[in-house]
Amino acid sequence: MEKIDISIGGMHCASCSNIITRSLKKVEGVTDASVNYSTEKASITYDPSVAKVDDMLTAITKRGYEAFPLVDNVKSKPKAASASKKETSVNIKPTSQKNIMKEMPSKEKLVDPHVLKEQREKKEIEHVKHLFIISLIFSIPAFIVGMFLMKDSLFFIGYELPLAMVLVFVLATPVQFVVGARFYKGAWIALKNGTSNMDTLIAIGTSAAYFYSFYIVFFAIEKSGQYFETASTIITLILMGKMLELIAKGKTSEAIKKLMGLTPKIALVLRDCKEMQIPIDDVIMGDVIIIKPGGKIPVDGVILDGKTSIDESMITGESIPVGKKKGDGVIGGTINKHGSFTFTATKIGSETTLSRIIKLIEDAQGKKAPIQRIADLVSAYFVPAIMVIALITLIYWGWFSPQGVAFGIVAAVSVLVIACPCSLGLATPTAIMVGTGLGAKNGILIKGGEALESAHKIKYVVFDKTGTITYGKPTVTDIVVTGKLSQKKLLEVAASIEQGSEHPLAEAIVEHAKSKKMHLSKATHFEAVPGHGISAKLGKDQFYFGNVKLMHKHKIKYSHIEKEMHALENEGKTAMLISNAHELLGIVAVADTIKETSPEAVKALQKLDIEVYMITGDNERTAKAIARQAHIKNVFAGVLPEDKANYVKKLQQDGKFKVAMVGDGINDSPALAQADIGIAMGSGTDVAMETGNVVLMKNDLHDVAKAIKLSKLTMGKIKQNLFWALIYNALGVPIAAGIFYYSTGLLLSPIIAGGAMALSSVSVVTNSLLLKRAKL
Repeated sequence: MEKIDISIGGMHCASCSNIITRSLKKVEGVTDASVNYSTEKASITYDPSVAKVDDMLTAITKRGYEAFPLVDNVKSKPKAASASKKETSVNIKPTSQKNIMKEMPSKEKLVDPHVLKEQREKKEIEHVKHLFIISLIFSIPAFIVGMFLMKDSLFFIGYELPLAMVLVFVLATPVQFVVGARFYKGAWIALKNGTSNMDTLIAIGTSAAYFYSFYIVFFAIEKSGQYFETASTIITLILMGKMLELIAKGKTSEAIKKLMGLTPKIALVLRDCKEMQIPIDDVIMGDVIIIKPGGKIPVDGVILDGKTSIDESMITGESIPVGKKKGDGVIGGTINKHGSFTFTATKIGSETTLSRIIKLIEDAQGKKAPIQRIADLVSAYFVPAIMVIALITLIYWGWFSPQGVAFGIVAAVSVLVIACPCSLGLATPTAIMVGTGLGAKNGILIKGGEALESAHKIKYVVFDKTGTITYGKPTVTDIVVTGKLSQKKLLEVAASIEQGSEHPLAEAIVEHAKSKKMHLSKATHFEAVPGHGISAKLGKDQFYFGNVKLMHKHKIKYSHIEKEMHALENEGKTAMLISNAHELLGIVAVADTIKETSPEAVKALQKLDIEVYMITGDNERTAKAIARQAHIKNVFAGVLPEDKANYVKKLQQDGKFKVAMVGDGINDSPALAQADIGIAMGSGTDVAMETGNVVLMKNDLHDVAKAIKLSKLTMGKIKQNLFWALIYNALGVPIAAGIFYYSTGLLLSPIIAGGAMALSSVSVVTNSLLLKRAKL
């Protein structure tokens, strides 16, 4: 199965996204499709051996919408590639790119998503603004004549009433059929697809008012009231609301726009011993790039020469510049503060950290939160129900009440207009767009609405110890000798056999030995035993290095040193036993210091009424010593890497509460996947970005509580939006239908209904935008 994103143009409301979703799911080979009205994008999962991209595009265009497959125009190129050549690739699995390219009707159809979205937003806003101005020019005089000049102002002519009506007709007609053509088109598309939408309600409502007025003016003997100005004013107000909505909706994606603006257009590279400025698209893997003070770093890479400090706040949210030296990694889009340096380009184009973050946020904004299903379900049945209510309203007031047909038409039009479900369709996606953007600004990357929604339900947070609660950079603290070897020789043996291990504790021992300029021998028959330790040979001698489980396995006696071992463990140190094939030789103790922020971060979670656990492969004494420093009461100790997921599963057994696992995204992948919410410590690593539902770019545990708070704030906004959208219709429709007319004389004018409907969408988007001001 593979995935592709398609940009969609011409959607008018949430009902359009439902139409397209159903159409895509009918394409043979498509297993899943999600269409987001706010981001104007379809995310499709399909079997490339069955479904073709052309089939998907056709399924969309047949429904009356525009469709463009989205691509990233810059991909990583090897050093040997020509700097002038550019590759174009659809954003799906690399293995299928050639097949996709063959399917495409022409290269012109391959579109950069960022450019397309920006162009479409500008074009749509300009178009609606243009229509609104035209509508305003005709509607204002129509409203004035229709509402205030019908009876008196044209009396001296002697033909005052018909002339005024004809004048309003002339003014209202262009608004109804030229400006309002977009609503008729949208209604026709919905009708062809066997459904109805917002445009259906507007088209039927304004058409009823217009054609009834047309009959009164030109055919009725008794010239009763007309509603030309009502129809034109409704269209004008709805267009005003649409224009304000588009402008406000554009602001919900400002986080992505700001990130996109971080990358410089030009890079200063060193080629053939010459400095030259080239477009960033022409940078290739392995290029040596020169960065001067105050300059922006164009792509990801590793420093070759020089020292500096770099402002990474735009990527990680960390305000303090980070010191960098030879061998350190740099991130594209960040700003060099002091000093000049050169670095080698290791990731370019869509593979840079910045590009991956942008893609991650876009994907998150395109995915629907489970709560969106409520809005989708309501929208599916809402429009048909409103049309039935409007028909009943017309029949009752027109034929079964003394008020007559004109009254019935006014009431029915008010029902149709005020019930347009635009605000319902915008309630969830706009809040998610702002919420994920706010998270990115604070270095918290959230992968999708589901993660954002689930995070506020978290009851248990499980922290991995090494690299999460602690720095993950342990150092040797104690060497206890029990055999014939000296401390120096014992360290030399331990470091020699640990050279083949990638474990952080092994690295600490090797680095400690190298710092003392020891000569390390080459080990053979190296074997890592997960959860126990290692075994290896130095020459003909067999050595074991690990915990008591390893000693017990090889029948090495260690009881005489348990007291020293326990004392070290009670200090929070990891005490590792080393032996030859026959006897214990001693202990090497290593300590991993706790992060300064860990205790405060744990307290912040506990204040949110969240139970905190720590899980580690360390023995119970060492684990509890670290847990005490971090103010954690619940500890899972002596856990093998492959068993961490089972401990997470135990906490999930009651099913009532959500469990979050926080780890470094490498060894903790199974546990992160098992948890309801996997929170990966970022470090800008590829693995972290792929593993967790949430990525903490700053590696700061405070951000766990911030992510949960962000989830609560976002869900609060979504619930507010849905409440106001639903309560607005629940209260507005009965008033518009005249249910309270006899008891209170209350009846909603179609013009007021149109204005209220237009402003309801704006209010929902504005409410979502208020989330930007929240402090995490």
